[in-house]
Amino acid sequence: MTDISRILTQVVEDEAEVVVDRSLRPHTLNEYIGQRELKANLSILLGAARQRGDAADHVLLHGPPGLGKTTLATIIARELGANIRYASGPAIERAGDLAAILTSLDERDVLFIDEIHRLNRAVEEILYPAMEDYALDVMIGKGPSARSLRLTLKPFTIVGATTRAGRISSPLRDRFGATYRLDFYDIPDLTAIVERSARLLNVDLHQDGATAIARRGRGTPRVVNRLLRRVRDFAQINGDGTVDAATADRALAALEIDDEGLDGTDRKLLAAIVQKFGSGPVGVQALAAVLAEEPETVEDVYEPFLLRLGFLDRTPQGRIATDGARRHLARLGYDVPPPRRSDGDQAALWDGTVRATDAATDTDTDARAL
Repeated sequence: MTDISRILTQVVEDEAEVVVDRSLRPHTLNEYIGQRELKANLSILLGAARQRGDAADHVLLHGPPGLGKTTLATIIARELGANIRYASGPAIERAGDLAAILTSLDERDVLFIDEIHRLNRAVEEILYPAMEDYALDVMIGKGPSARSLRLTLKPFTIVGATTRAGRISSPLRDRFGATYRLDFYDIPDLTAIVERSARLLNVDLHQDGATAIARRGRGTPRVVNRLLRRVRDFAQINGDGTVDAATADRALAALEIDDEGLDGTDRKLLAAIVQKFGSGPVGVQALAAVLAEEPETVEDVYEPFLLRLGFLDRTPQGRIATDGARRHLARLGYDVPPPRRSDGDQAALWDGTVRATDAATDTDTDARAL
C-alpha cells in the first residue's frame, strides 16, 4: 500500500469513528444522562425562551474535554427548535469571518463556538455589541474619510464552550447570561451511558460488563464510549460477541488500561516520578523530557486525572507521587524504591516558611535563655 493510500485509509477510519461517536450522542435533555443540576437550570432557561418565542440568553459551558459540551449545544438548538452553526475559536482568524457568520444567522439561531477562549482579540471585540445589542459595527473606508456603520442582526444565541474558563476575558465572560460547569461523571451515570450506547450499537452487554467499563472511564462519557467500542471488537473476535465483566477485563488489559483507568503513559509518568526522582518533587519540564511530550501536554492531558485520583500532588517545588500512587504501582509489579524525602520533609514542601519560622523561633528562645 502506498503512503497516500495509508493516509486516505486512516482518514476514512477516523471519519467512521466520528460518525459512530455522533450517533451515540443524546438528542434531547431527557436523553442526556448526568449533570442533573445543569439540566434542571438549562431546562428552565430554554423553556422560558421557547414560551416567549425569543432567542435564549447566551450560554457558556466550561469543563474538562469529553463531558458533553458540544452535545449540549446541539440539544439547546433542538430544544429551541432552531438551527445551529458550528465554529471554533482558532478557526475564526479575522473579524470579517465572524461578521460573515453573524449576518448569515436567522432569527433565534444558535451559534456554537468551541474553544472560545482562543478567539483573536480583534474578533472578540466584534462579539461585544453583537451579544449585547444584536448589532455589528463595521468600518467603511480608511483614513479621514472612514466612518462607522452599525448593522442590525437578528436575535440569536451564542453557546460558547471552553476547557479553560480562566482564560476568557472578563468583558466576554460577563456577556453570557448563563454559565454552567460540567463535572466528571460518577460510576452509576457512566454505567447508564455505557448501557444506552450498547443498545444503540446492538451489543450484548451484561450489567457487570457495563460497570467494568464505566469504572475505567475516567469519569468521561467520551472515554467510556470509546472503550465500549474496543471491548465490542475484542468480544467479537475472541468470543461470541457477549460483553461481560471477564471479557471487559481481558479486553481492557490488552489495551493496557488498568483497574483505575490508567493507561501506559499515565503509569510511565508515575513510574518516572517514583523511580527516577525518588517520588519527587520534580518539575514538569523534567517529566515532559522523560515522556518525550510537551510540558503543556503533561499539564493538560495527564495530570488532571492523576490529581483527581489522588496519585499526584502539585507543590511549589514540583510534582510528588503520593502513597496511593506508590501502592498502585507496587500492586502492578513495579519496582518502588523508598521516597527521597521523609514525611516531615514532604509536609514542609507545602509551606516554605515553616522551617524558616521554626528556626527563627528556636533562635529567639535560645537568646532569651541566655
